[in-house]
Amino acid sequence: MDLQEQVHKAGGFTNLELLARQVVEGYISGIHKSPFHGFSAEFAEHKIYNNGESTKHIDWKLFAKTDKLYTKRYEEETNLRCHLIVDNSASMHYPKLQKQGIGSLNKIGFSALASACIMQIMKRQRDAVGLSVYSEKLEFYAPEKGSERHHHMLLNTLSDLVLEKTEGKTTDTHKYLHQIAEKLKKRSLVFLFTDMFQADAEETELFEALRHLKYNKHEVVLFHVMDEKRELSFDFDNAPKRFTDVETGAQVDLYSENVKENYKLAVEDYINSLKLECARYKIQYVQADINKNFNNILTTYLIERQKIG
Repeated sequence: MDLQEQVHKAGGFTNLELLARQVVEGYISGIHKSPFHGFSAEFAEHKIYNNGESTKHIDWKLFAKTDKLYTKRYEEETNLRCHLIVDNSASMHYPKLQKQGIGSLNKIGFSALASACIMQIMKRQRDAVGLSVYSEKLEFYAPEKGSERHHHMLLNTLSDLVLEKTEGKTTDTHKYLHQIAEKLKKRSLVFLFTDMFQADAEETELFEALRHLKYNKHEVVLFHVMDEKRELSFDFDNAPKRFTDVETGAQVDLYSENVKENYKLAVEDYINSLKLECARYKIQYVQADINKNFNNILTTYLIERQKIG
């Protein structure tokens, strides 16, 4: 089935769950054919054996196939909790697209589909998932649950994000990350999808909020969502253009070639500082380019799950 056909003409997903399922199945199929065979082939029922653990539950048949030690994971052991946080400010709806598809997503479309893919794997593993959406307010919050009804509610919320009109909607990342952190009482995997654009907040405020998410020993991953071609490389044709800040409305007219070099240096410096701060607070930083596939997102999820499992 053509994944492109699963996308609505108005720019939204007609069946986000089906699209996520096909992405995940393609990813798992790729793992089975790759050098990582065995890494997640049985991830719904097994976990990697760690030195010092009891050998009572080692799966010796799987060891014979993979030459790696796994222990059987029982249903009561699979109660991992994961909380997805999505930035829904106006900048996340860049670039504007008439139609979104698997090969043509803006930042909010990418974040919604990536979140749905993570949810699809969690559903297979019987894990609990929660969701928060914020912009200039906390738009949505749902605690971690594993029921089918809950799963569909979150999928509907993610689907609706893609269709929202968000012109002028600003970001209060630090404010709402603090609020979300207060709600997360039990140890969880926390995945934040954001472009980290917030002109009116100091970096120190943003990282204080991210550090707050580490409270209660949560594992935190920052997926820095960006359109690398435009937002990192500033790849525009060298014609006079008017650039508009979608959150503040500020405008500037310029030739891209006149500022490209300095722009790239400034953005690279900013990203490097983000990486250093994340490392300082033991937050996993992952650059998420909307023009690439979801393998990096899903691999990060599986690795982090092993840590907390």
